[in-house]
Amino acid sequence: MTMRIGHGYDVHATTQGDHVMLGGERIDAPFGLRAHSDGDVALHALCDALLGAAGLGDIGRHFPDTEPAWANAPGQKLLRRTVALVRDRGWAAVNADLTIIAERPRIGPHIDAMREGIAAELDVDRRAVNVKATTHEGIGALGRGEGIAAHAVVLLEAR
Repeated sequence: MTMRIGHGYDVHATTQGDHVMLGGERIDAPFGLRAHSDGDVALHALCDALLGAAGLGDIGRHFPDTEPAWANAPGQKLLRRTVALVRDRGWAAVNADLTIIAERPRIGPHIDAMREGIAAELDVDRRAVNVKATTHEGIGALGRGEGIAAHAVVLLEAR
């Protein structure tokens, strides 16, 4: 059985707004995230992890921020297209592990819904998706609340 691991990372700065999109969930916040698409760092990191594991480059190659078609695009749309690209290459997700780094808003109450949505997009059991949140302990730009970041790791297996 052939397997591959991929890692993804994304970060977006905060800006004016009233919510953020994280893991496919709308979360009320006293700010938004500056981005060409919806700024969902969790799903963007997951896309990068999937693309990397399949040897397909990165999210910027497939969904460039210079392309008007991706303006305000939902992270779920990018993830859905990424999963299709990965499957076309003969790969399927086995599991995914995501870490969201944010001082605020509180992520915990939304984790179960994120796991459900991500599992559905990856076509895996909910137990194969883990989402966790941490702060940056007040250190640096993320610690000052100037942005939100996410890491994602996925395991793919050849179909």
